[in-house]
Amino acid sequence: MEEKQKDIIILAIESSCDETSIAVVKNGREVLSNIISSQIDTHKFFGGVVPEIASRKHIEVIDIVLDEALKQANKTLADIDAIAVTYGPGLVGALLVGVSYAKSLAYTLKKPLIPVHHIEGHIYANYIDNKELQPPFISLVISGGHTHIVYVEDYGKFKILGKTRDDACGEAFDKVARTIGLSYPGGPEIDKLAKMGDKNAIPLPRVMIDTDDYDFSFSGLKSAVLNFVNKSKMTNISFKNEDLAASFQQAVADVLVFKTIKACKDTGLKTLTLAGGVSANSFIRETVKEACDKENIKLSIPSLKLCTDNAAMIGCAGYYEYLKGNFATLDLNAYPNLKLDNIAM
Repeated sequence: MEEKQKDIIILAIESSCDETSIAVVKNGREVLSNIISSQIDTHKFFGGVVPEIASRKHIEVIDIVLDEALKQANKTLADIDAIAVTYGPGLVGALLVGVSYAKSLAYTLKKPLIPVHHIEGHIYANYIDNKELQPPFISLVISGGHTHIVYVEDYGKFKILGKTRDDACGEAFDKVARTIGLSYPGGPEIDKLAKMGDKNAIPLPRVMIDTDDYDFSFSGLKSAVLNFVNKSKMTNISFKNEDLAASFQQAVADVLVFKTIKACKDTGLKTLTLAGGVSANSFIRETVKEACDKENIKLSIPSLKLCTDNAAMIGCAGYYEYLKGNFATLDLNAYPNLKLDNIAM
């Protein structure tokens, strides 16, 4: 009789920005707990994340988050096989809180320490919700700091086909939201407002949509929105914020969809995943799905909780690194500008 393979239990830590999250993940794809302590209410007052405050808040709550994660998973530290942690990219102070905490746990428990790339984690969130998903596939990574089209060749092996040359699309969402007086974080506010607007009301550019590559640029679109608002005020021409939000969102979606579907066609891959905080945007989710249905491409999108920063996705990525024996020593540092292709094996 074949002996049952031992379950691998990963304790994962995510602190790259303003969420303190710890998760317990079994065999990479089964989430036993995923506790997230958000700082949105704290940073909303400042209109964006204040790095120093974010770091201090992580320190304040990380012990509490660990206790809750273990309690919800019905596990103790003795049950943990390895510690996975985000070591980049992100805010350096915030990253250091998680990395230092993970190193202390790994040292005390005498368990392997697994460094995980934050964007790798976002891509791997799809494995949690889609148990059948296997590489290779194309992943569109859209967040506040990143806009990448990634060819996922295998577990831990990535090739960046295209990326933004200036602003990430999430950054553009936040800046446009601020321009029209919406609160932080701007992405969800624009998503909500756009539902009441006319997406064809205001002509905005589709920057780089006709270039023969997979790169993006959102700085020009952001500037076009700002110029439209300023010109309207100077000439006393009224417009609806709902229409501007909807038109901006459509312009972003048009470019994202065109380039991503092009990448799928050019590579011959028939599976696409979305990843990152902006993949929680309802209009982008719907628009990408429509395009995939039309082109007979299988689409995988994480649940809303797994789109934003969380430790479950880090635990999933950590599991596959564990299987390959990719462990770090206790001199592991935080790398705020870590590139995804740095980790390709």
